Amino acid sequence: MAAKMEKHKKSKQFGLIGKNISYSFSQKYFSNKFIKEELSNCSYKNFDLKSIEEFSDIFKTNPNIKGLNVTIPYKEVIFPHLDKLNSKAKRIGAVNTIRVTKKGKLKGYNTDEYGFRKSLAPYLKKHHKKALILGTGGASKAIAFALKKLHIQYQFVSRGTNGSYNYDSLTSEIIATHHLIINCTPLGTFPNINDCPDIPYEAITDQHLLFDLIYNPEETAFLKKGKDQGATTVNGLRMLELQAEKAWEIWNK
Repeated sequence: MAAKMEKHKKSKQFGLIGKNISYSFSQKYFSNKFIKEELSNCSYKNFDLKSIEEFSDIFKTNPNIKGLNVTIPYKEVIFPHLDKLNSKAKRIGAVNTIRVTKKGKLKGYNTDEYGFRKSLAPYLKKHHKKALILGTGGASKAIAFALKKLHIQYQFVSRGTNGSYNYDSLTSEIIATHHLIINCTPLGTFPNINDCPDIPYEAITDQHLLFDLIYNPEETAFLKKGKDQGATTVNGLRMLELQAEKAWEIWNK
């Protein structure tokens, strides 16, 4: 009944800001959700921005925006363009959800942490005590926050010097002692499906759990190489579904 009443309310627009986002999970997910729940007054649109400086222009041509998702590469640089930050987003240092308040203020949230933690939990075993986070971007910060909540030690792996390890220094011994490995890089995303992080896959065993934030393709080269070594593998689809529903909850506060 509530869903049917919603149809009579004024239109509400939602969307995703990012760069090169034609592949977007969010647009398809929310468009299907609106059809399924008969929310004919709701719509979802991709806002492909060449730079974050174009962000404010969105609201000039789309006055009915009530909420936005944020993806690569704007999860961190969006901060100065917001009026408020949720305490968790502030602690994480990255925003992937924006709510337009009743007073027209922009408030940033992070639902990546929630989506990752909830989707990872069913696969965790007692020996998953140490993790490697591949990548140091905005998504990796939410992953680190979640691992801390789960009492799992973690180290970052990066191409430069801003990680605990860089790929050149990543040895088989390090892989062998870190039974949880999370790919937070875009390597392997469609159409570049043969790309993968450069790690010593030969050291992976059936004790390992590999999690890839990528969902397209369903099995990335990173996950396939792990599976070939006997590891348990999980892609990012369930995480995205969970964080999307949490974003919807935030937008409709």
